[in-house]
Amino acid sequence: MSILQLVQKADASGAGVVEITGGEPLVQDGVPALARELLKAKGRRVLLETNGSRDISVVPERVVRIVDVKCPGSGAGESFLESNIRHLGPNDEVKFVLGDRKDFDWARRFTEGHSLVSKVNAVLFSPVNGKLKPGKLADWILDCGLNVRLQVQIHRLAGLR
Repeated sequence: MSILQLVQKADASGAGVVEITGGEPLVQDGVPALARELLKAKGRRVLLETNGSRDISVVPERVVRIVDVKCPGSGAGESFLESNIRHLGPNDEVKFVLGDRKDFDWARRFTEGHSLVSKVNAVLFSPVNGKLKPGKLADWILDCGLNVRLQVQIHRLAGLR
């Protein structure tokens, strides 16, 4: 499907919010152009979920960029492009998926070291399903007083996947 067809489909549906995701969307040619075209609809909000391994500066600033920072426990900790931090804005979100206390401590240091809480709309801490209990992560967040949001995968809690 072409960019034009995708935009026409979104326009015809009246979609007020469109989220671009899937694997890593920024490996696909045309994603920044698609985002720009989607933004042309009055009142439409466009979100893009990325794993942070690609340059997010190519994405229009009005797009809400939800950037995943891989923790060391994920085995993909080296994939994040550190230069993306300077392109984050007040509408963006940064997400950490945590498997254990080491990941939590690393994510806390990263968040504080880069002043993420004051730089973006939200910093999200999410437990790895089946590895870290959401209640335990909530306790750690509350104990350290970090101004982040606990995010759980509702579809996993509901047994949908």
